[in-house]
Amino acid sequence: MRIRLDLALIERHPELSRRRARDVIEKGQVTVAGRTVLESGLLVEPSAEVAWDPNLKARSRARSSLRLLHEDDDVVVVDKPAGLLAVPTAPDARDEDTALARVREYIARRRPRRPYVGVVHRLDRDTSGALAFALSPPARAALRDLFRAHRMERRYAALVEGVPSADEGQVDAPIYDVYEAGRRRLARPGEPAHEARTRWRVAERFRAGALLEVELETGRQHQIRLHLATLGLPIVGDHVYGRSGRGAIAAPRQMLHARHLGFLHPITGIRVEAESPLPADFRAALAALRRVDPARGARPRGSGSARRRR
Repeated sequence: MRIRLDLALIERHPELSRRRARDVIEKGQVTVAGRTVLESGLLVEPSAEVAWDPNLKARSRARSSLRLLHEDDDVVVVDKPAGLLAVPTAPDARDEDTALARVREYIARRRPRRPYVGVVHRLDRDTSGALAFALSPPARAALRDLFRAHRMERRYAALVEGVPSADEGQVDAPIYDVYEAGRRRLARPGEPAHEARTRWRVAERFRAGALLEVELETGRQHQIRLHLATLGLPIVGDHVYGRSGRGAIAAPRQMLHARHLGFLHPITGIRVEAESPLPADFRAALAALRRVDPARGARPRGSGSARRRR
């Protein structure tokens, strides 16, 4: 059974207090399988090669303007807020405030000699949650390979309008290659398209809506929003594929949140699990739906989390 890195370190160095163990990890003095890890809550195998070198120079205490969900020498996962672009809208749009720009600024302060930050995947501007970046070219290539091989575990929370016809299901519908007027559509027979598969499960039911746990097998632009809309389950607050504010609950943006990102680290092979809690606006919309729909149904059996694919 895997244990937290700070606890694994204490097992090897009983003289360390819990606070001291976290401190030396955050200083960059602890390695796992030879790689520096800065996250005290990382889960490691009991037999993992965990080493502490108190003589290593402490890393800079630079702070990120984004909440860090995971950080090591090769990968950083941040908690992107809704409204923030993941990457610039164009290669020459250098002045835009983006998650990429913020991570680059943080890494440049953290390690000025190796400030590389590479894009691995994206989230829509109004989708919040876990977003990963690579901190070396080999890590970026390996992470992108994991995405292409569908070996990145990506789970979302989605608040939708409409009544799901079942407790769970899957949409397997290719998406047309061309981006038209700010939106995507399903491909027609013979059109150029990319395969797209989305699994969903009801976490909580309401008379006119539901909280869904959604898992991506592929990762196409607007995939979840488009696929759920084709089922008659548009995401609350989605003015592109939804009901233009005519639903039971008003929301400031689309209620879609990247809640979980899990993968085998491309360099160390250690399992990385990044969890992003529901943001305040999502919790408020869910609470509002519960208030206007007090006769909500119970959670479907076994719906505590979407099934995982390793």
